[in-house]
Amino acid sequence: MKRSELIFTALLLPIDFLALLAAGALAYFLRFAPLIVGVRQVRFTLTFEQFFPVVALTALGWMIIFALNGLYSIDPNRKFAAELSKIFFGSAVGLAAITIYSFFRAELFNSRFIVLAAWALAIITVSLGHLLVRLLKLALASRGIGTRHVVVIGADKLTDYFLKTLRDRKALGYTVTAHYPIFNEAVRNEILKLHEKLGVDEIILTSPKKTEEETLAVMDFCDEHHFGFKYSADLFSTFAPHLSVSTIADIPVVEFKKTALDGWGKIVKRVIDIFVSGVLLIILSPVLLIIALIIKIESGSPVIFKNERVGEQGKIFNALKFRTMLQKFSIGKQFPESAEALKYEKELIEKQSIKVGPIYKIKNDPRVTKFGKILRRWSLDEWPQLWNVLKGQMSLVGPRPHQTREVEKYERRHKRVHTIKPGITGMAQISGRSDLEFEEEIRLDTFYMENWSLLMDAFILLKTPWAVIRGRKAL
Repeated sequence: MKRSELIFTALLLPIDFLALLAAGALAYFLRFAPLIVGVRQVRFTLTFEQFFPVVALTALGWMIIFALNGLYSIDPNRKFAAELSKIFFGSAVGLAAITIYSFFRAELFNSRFIVLAAWALAIITVSLGHLLVRLLKLALASRGIGTRHVVVIGADKLTDYFLKTLRDRKALGYTVTAHYPIFNEAVRNEILKLHEKLGVDEIILTSPKKTEEETLAVMDFCDEHHFGFKYSADLFSTFAPHLSVSTIADIPVVEFKKTALDGWGKIVKRVIDIFVSGVLLIILSPVLLIIALIIKIESGSPVIFKNERVGEQGKIFNALKFRTMLQKFSIGKQFPESAEALKYEKELIEKQSIKVGPIYKIKNDPRVTKFGKILRRWSLDEWPQLWNVLKGQMSLVGPRPHQTREVEKYERRHKRVHTIKPGITGMAQISGRSDLEFEEEIRLDTFYMENWSLLMDAFILLKTPWAVIRGRKAL
């Protein structure tokens, strides 16, 4: 899901709220127009100051009805007519709710004119708001802004029509970066080069005659490099989780989504991350300061260790940690003796690592300071990662981020976990901390990615302290 699509959908919320407020205010003042008053005298004493808070509360309820009706579902290919029908139906339900409420509380909405006028005006103002957002989106798309960059693979009449339509109708929001009749190793390399230069968001298979082997190769390629994957609906009928069916250029296509964490779920999770990490940083600031002072007194500066890790979509970022090793053994651009420290670490890995697979864990690590052992024992060294969460590089809950030299040893299937942001805690941490084998850790992280829910996040966050208290040592 492109960020622009999330932004446009999220933008509808404040626009709809303002549109509903405007509809209510216009209906109220319209009731006092001379023409209306001449037909029917005003017989209520509700002032606008009393009326407006009621309108604001009603607008929120109205938007909940819109949401339940699917008006805010993220579908870049939804037609405007379908959007209008949802607005009309949602408004009809809203009118019915107000009518029932007015039956019991007539002192608030005892003007039938205001109710009916607000209903009609709400349909108009909300529809206009959605139209303006759509026109803005189309205007940007026609200039190649916010579009999905796609690679089309196929060679038949359907593919020709598909390509022509996407290129002629820029407003659909797709930019064809390249077209290939088949998928092979040469095409794979060309797509990667294109991605570096222009960016590739997804690959679309349009030919129903593709072999199963070629199709699976494309899916595997998309998983490895974090591209979206879509195919013509009649291509094959295999079962896969999180399938999304839509139309592009009037052709039905099926999108295979690698995670349930998408759309509004992604927005809500990000909002929670910002709020919780911000609050925790404020609350924990005295403790963080004390820890920093102890580290500085014990072994000098820098206090914070910038640990290079691989994040969402394979992007490299610096995961922040309190430094728990002596400076001469610390690895990274911060430290002048990093090359020697890396060499020493490789020796320790060969002799003392108790892990099997791409990642390592050094038992009885001689490089760790006395205070560093305490920080690691209680996972206090990871608290600065709340700043990574606030910046959007990590999430409170997600797969464990690993170092670049560890990820280089991944098999292709392992890289699926980079579909979402890494987390400070996650399924692997609460299920065994650092005692888990790598394959088991990947299995748990993949399960989380495919079955994500807010309830699962809450469960993991609540269970994390108990996992730490149980005494299983962190890396």
